[in-house]
Amino acid sequence: MSSERQARLGDRIRVILAERLEKGLRDPRLGFVTITDVRVTGDLQHASVFYTVLGSAEEREASAKALKSATGMLRSEVGKHLNVRLTPSLEFIADAIPENAVHIEDLLREARERDESVAGLAAGATYAGEADPYVKPRELDGDE
Repeated sequence: MSSERQARLGDRIRVILAERLEKGLRDPRLGFVTITDVRVTGDLQHASVFYTVLGSAEEREASAKALKSATGMLRSEVGKHLNVRLTPSLEFIADAIPENAVHIEDLLREARERDESVAGLAAGATYAGEADPYVKPRELDGDE
């Protein structure tokens, strides 16, 4: 039952932060940030906020600094909208989804290339033995 409450609280925090970031912060370093997930600890006192930033490595780094400096303001914003006794502390963690997606895309491309090369080799290949390697039932002779 506690995990259901953690999930609901995490979803609510994600929505509150996303709405607040959509309105904008007064920090020019903040880029196009997307909140991907929020995980709340069992005691509901700490929330890990996973985010992605669209842009270059410098923009991601600048956005990370902007989020770190705005953590207190964002936590008070979350506290205003949640009906809990203690407002959870927020920790912003850059999500590795884009990097993982690029890596998986590279692996899929490499697998596709290998499949094409194997298919090319198989097209000109001949059987090592008979064309039909399966054992067939013996034909019955008329004299048995």
